[in-house]
Amino acid sequence: MNLAQSTSPGVSLSRLYRLEAWSEFLRNWRTPMFVLPSLCFPVVFYVLFALVLPGQWGSYQKATYMLATYSVFGIMGPALFGFGVGLALERENGLLELKRVSPMPIGAYFFAKISMALIFASLIFALLSVAGIVFGPVEISLLAWVKLLAVLLLGTLPFCALGLLIGTLVKGQAAVAVVNLIYLPMSVLSGLWMPLFIFPSLLQKLAVIWPSWHLSQLALSVVGQLQGVAIGQHVAALLLMTVALLSLAALRWNKV
Repeated sequence: MNLAQSTSPGVSLSRLYRLEAWSEFLRNWRTPMFVLPSLCFPVVFYVLFALVLPGQWGSYQKATYMLATYSVFGIMGPALFGFGVGLALERENGLLELKRVSPMPIGAYFFAKISMALIFASLIFALLSVAGIVFGPVEISLLAWVKLLAVLLLGTLPFCALGLLIGTLVKGQAAVAVVNLIYLPMSVLSGLWMPLFIFPSLLQKLAVIWPSWHLSQLALSVVGQLQGVAIGQHVAALLLMTVALLSLAALRWNKV
């Protein structure tokens, strides 16, 4: 029998998954270097650029537009850092090897990290929504709010896959630098910090290579800031990117 795939007598599989997910959440919640940037940076940037600094963008409602884009920016962080940096550090300190030879199913490990990313994504979106609705002129229907949350939560998957790939490629503190070198430029070049239409035409055309751009198009469509969005194409692009990243990560996983 493969010990890593077995469970102890009397312990339900669902309980193992819940305990591992709770442990992962608490570990990250008690890490100030993770939780503070994850929760604070998107909100601070949104308040500054969308609510404090003046300026109009033609027919776009700036506060609503940037609620969508900064929400995408916000949900990317926990997924990339939770998987990328978390996995790299666990590989380096031997915790991953310990978990792989323990009775815990390996599926619980991935379930825990995905759950953590989804919880933090929900918290970030809630904080941004409060800022936009209470302090800004954001007015969206409850249905649009629910749809946007659903798009964002499902949209964490390609970034979890990217983080997983990074975590299998690099070790320890190097993962922090690598994630930042991907996360920040990808956010800017996808039009998450400022509208893509102010960028040179070449950068606008190259935005299609970023999963964050495809997710932002879906988010902007939900809140009514973009019309005629090819939803099927963006969903297909995100699915293909997720599958490709997971496939590469799976190849690396067997070698770590």
